[in-house]
Amino acid sequence: MKRLAILGGNGMLGSDLRIAATASGWTVNIYDLPDFQITSSLQLEKALDSCDCVVNCAAYTAVDKAETEPELCEAVNALAVGELGRIVAAAGKYVIHISTDFVFGDLTDSPQCETDQPNPLNVYGRSKLHGEQLLAASGCRHAVIRGEWTYGLHGNNFISKILTLATERKSLQVISDQTGAPTATADFASAILCFLDSKPEGLYHFAADGFASRYEVAEFIIRRAQLETSVSPCLSNAFPTPAVRPKNSNFDCSKIDQILNFKRPLWQDTLTDFIDTLKLQAKK
Repeated sequence: MKRLAILGGNGMLGSDLRIAATASGWTVNIYDLPDFQITSSLQLEKALDSCDCVVNCAAYTAVDKAETEPELCEAVNALAVGELGRIVAAAGKYVIHISTDFVFGDLTDSPQCETDQPNPLNVYGRSKLHGEQLLAASGCRHAVIRGEWTYGLHGNNFISKILTLATERKSLQVISDQTGAPTATADFASAILCFLDSKPEGLYHFAADGFASRYEVAEFIIRRAQLETSVSPCLSNAFPTPAVRPKNSNFDCSKIDQILNFKRPLWQDTLTDFIDTLKLQAKK
């Protein structure tokens, strides 16, 4: 029997991973707030006792709030990940840790690969990068998968936010100088399953195929949803936030393509399916 522990399993990615892993024959145990605290070594040890492999989706993700709570952000996203690595190493098991494009701050448009130098621009990004480093230093069997611009049915995200705003307003301004690939958590879950099967180690980037600006994605969403809201582009400084966001989230995913048993879909294709699914749900 294959036993999987998902830390942060009630979140957007964790929920889709639970569904996909269960369908693939895994016995899945979910660990999440408020009953589970990733900062507790004792609770981490208990979670690992119940599994053969662990996927860590747990994270402090309040990017702007992290600027005023750096210690808590560091404790969850870095120190706890290092402790997880120590426990995984001692138990001789395998862990997949989910990281983020926020470890970068490159102002070019070039797709970023795993060997490119990180340059986090905010507390959240620095904590996630430190978590990657502490996990690697633990010596455990692990893979780190960086994701970006994720969306799914089980949480709030940029896609759902745009759809909500477009039903409330006649016009929207959306940032045009941040680029990346909207990536469905259902596809991300499928990628994680490939890792659970073959257990590769190291650092990998995963995203849907293609790139677009936030503005271009918003335009696509509104057209597909057949809404009449107009969209105009603006620069990031039109919406100042406590935490600076990376402008280039374009990933080079050629390394992970060697692991996957499926072709990464174009972001337009999966986003079309997602919007159509939401429209069908709204009619029920």
